Formats: sequence, structure tokens, C-alpha cells
Amino acid sequence: MALSHSRRRALTLSALAVVSAYGLYQAGGVGNGVRGLAGGALRPFGWAVNLVATPIGHLLAGAVNYSDLVSQNQQLRSELGKAELAASVNAGATQTLAALNAVLRLPFIGSTPSVVAQVVSVSPTNFAATVTLSKGASDGLLPGMPVVANGGVVGRIIATTNHGSTVRLITDANSSLNVTFGKQATTVLVDGRGVNNGLSMSGIPVTASLAIGQVLLSSSLSGSTMPGGLPVAKVTSISVTPGSSTYAASVSPVADLGHLSFVDVLLWEPST
Repeated sequence: MALSHSRRRALTLSALAVVSAYGLYQAGGVGNGVRGLAGGALRPFGWAVNLVATPIGHLLAGAVNYSDLVSQNQQLRSELGKAELAASVNAGATQTLAALNAVLRLPFIGSTPSVVAQVVSVSPTNFAATVTLSKGASDGLLPGMPVVANGGVVGRIIATTNHGSTVRLITDANSSLNVTFGKQATTVLVDGRGVNNGLSMSGIPVTASLAIGQVLLSSSLSGSTMPGGLPVAKVTSISVTPGSSTYAASVSPVADLGHLSFVDVLLWEPST
């Protein structure tokens, strides 16, 4: 009974072996069948490797491309910065040239020799108004010399060093200047009232005609602090008191004192 059972078992295993061998033969032989089975067994692992490796490849490629973009962006920013700097320098040079041309082409100074100086600092207060120039005694500048700019009179030098000088503007509260106007060459004083208050003119004879917008020139009378004929101020308003023999006027500087960059110092000294 036991022997019969063992034989049946052996026969069953033999039958299974034959069936398996036939299946392998049908699949292309034992070698191909083994390779096919191995490939089938490993195929899920290959799919997993591809699933993981593909995004990593894309990520590495993206990192390289991003690095290139960053480098290119930095280069473009550098080039843009250089271009903007060049444009700024050119604009600054153009403005400087325009300011110099304006100072060098002042028709009202005539043949009076002059020295061009740069304004290096401005010190205005409510009453005091001065600027500092880049030229001084070593350039032939002396206290009392007139200073002009595009438009007209700026002020006078009140102190010098070897390489600098201080100019009191005509708007300074301590500034006073003889001006003349009209056919009768009426001469009156124009006084500074402080930076924010402009200029004033009083004691004008009622017989002297004065109009708003009229330009007042520096007087050439003996003892004047300026050579004659320089534009000083323009009339902005007139104040008349009924019954008075004189009247007053408010005037503003002809020169643009708020935007001084270069000035002309006239090498002229008041007569003594």
C-alpha cells in the first residue's frame, strides 16, 4: 500500500516535469524559457528603477539649466548696471558742460577778466547766505571781487584761503548794492532780506518811473562795489504810499541762486 502510494507520487512529479519541459520547449527552449522567466521576475524591479531614475534625471537637468539661467541673469544685470552708470556719467558730463558754457558766455561782463570757479558748498540760513568756491588767493581772487553766474550778479567774495573763497550772496541780510535804472539813471540801494525773503528796494523818488519786470543794473558811480551794467535784480512788485515823496519795491535776483554749480569771479576791485 505504501509502495503504491510512493509510485503514484513519483509518477505525478514525472508528469509535471514533462509538462514543464514541454512548456519551455514551446516558449523557445529551456535557455530562452529561463531567460524569459528571469526577465519576468526582474521586470517589476526595472519599472521601479525607471520610475525613480527618470525624475532624478529631469531634476539634474533642471538644476543645470537653472544654474545657467542664474549665470545669464547675473551677467545681464552687470551689463545693465554698466549701461546705466555710463548714461548717468554722460548725463552728468552734459549738465556740467552746459553749466560751464553758460558761465563762459556771459555777454554782460564784457572785457573784464574773470576766473571760473566751482561752487563746492552752500550755507544758507534764514538771514545769512553764502557759498564756498573751489578757487582762492592762489588763483588771484581777493575779498570784494564780484561774482556772477548765468543771469546776473551772485554776490561778492568776503574771505579767501589759498585754494578757496567764501561768497556772500546778494540775498544775504548784510548785503547792500547800488543799482540804477531808467533814462535818468536813478540810483538806489538794493538790500538783501535773507534767503527766503528776496531783495528789497526803498527810497525810490516818485519822479523815477519803475515798472514790474524791469531789470536793475549795477551802478557805475564812484565807490560802487561792482562794475557798472551788470544785471542784478528784476522788479516783482511796487508799493506806493499816498503823499510820500518816495516809494518802495520788491525785487528778485536775476541769477538763479538756488542752482549754482559754476560761477565767474570778476578780477575787479572797487575803487578807493
